[in-house]
Amino acid sequence: MGIVMYGEPQLKNPDMICSWPGIGNIGLIAVETLRGQLKAKELGQIEPWEYFDPHKVHIQNGVLQDLWFPRSRFFYHEREEKDLLFFTGEEQPGGREKMYAYGEKAYQMAESVVEVAKKHGCRRIYTSGACVSMTHHQVKPRVVAVASSVQLVKELKRYPNLVTMSELGEAGGEGVITGMNGLMLAVAKKKGLEAVCLMGEIPDWLARVPFPYTKASKSILEAYGSIFGVETRPGILDRQSKEVDRIIESFYEKFPEEVKEIYDQRKTEAKPVPISEMEAEWMKENLDEFLKSITDEQEKGDEDDDRPV
Repeated sequence: MGIVMYGEPQLKNPDMICSWPGIGNIGLIAVETLRGQLKAKELGQIEPWEYFDPHKVHIQNGVLQDLWFPRSRFFYHEREEKDLLFFTGEEQPGGREKMYAYGEKAYQMAESVVEVAKKHGCRRIYTSGACVSMTHHQVKPRVVAVASSVQLVKELKRYPNLVTMSELGEAGGEGVITGMNGLMLAVAKKKGLEAVCLMGEIPDWLARVPFPYTKASKSILEAYGSIFGVETRPGILDRQSKEVDRIIESFYEKFPEEVKEIYDQRKTEAKPVPISEMEAEWMKENLDEFLKSITDEQEKGDEDDDRPV
């Protein structure tokens, strides 16, 4: 049990890009899109038995085949100068009752990923996730960069649409990165590697919706394209976000005028006025009801599709 590798490619000064599920699956979608577009080859996996419980069983032709566990896999892509390693996890370790990793299992997985990175000569690890901020859903999400050194922050600020947490103008420039994406930064730095987290902005009131926020994934994908000199094709994310945008806009049109007026300041104000507790409570209550109505419509549509004709 542990780490299983399928080969030993001789990689040239690679960087590693990691991600796990999280808010809006922003980081994971960006990394998986980049990995797929580069046609990265599978390199190995971290065996799941020590980290996860099985989710379901696989049945074929009425015969039980095996148990299904979340996968935690490594991939690689060879380039002329700097190769790339990828690591993506289908679930954060620590227990299914929480979205984010915690405890000893999470730390052990982070150490395992860093072990593979160092074995292949990596000097820098990137993670990708979401940054909940006072932005507007009609504004292009920025990519919020956090790094393990001041010099690395200066390097990252050269790229378009990248900002630091202090530039958001919120919470005095302080914040936390929850789960594996944050833990990986700390473990990588402890093991002597440079570490970067790129987080796509998502409006605070959308942080708990049950659909992907691919608009922010596109911003992260573009950032990776700039950093690594890779031509990315974000069109697939544009197509995926159209339905999400439609849902968001339909709820936005229901905002009371006083809520909309304050919220729309986020389009232009460098330091927007926070939404009051009363307005936030209105959003919470009505968003829950709105999402339930969409789910009910989808379920009704599925039932109609199943009716005999």
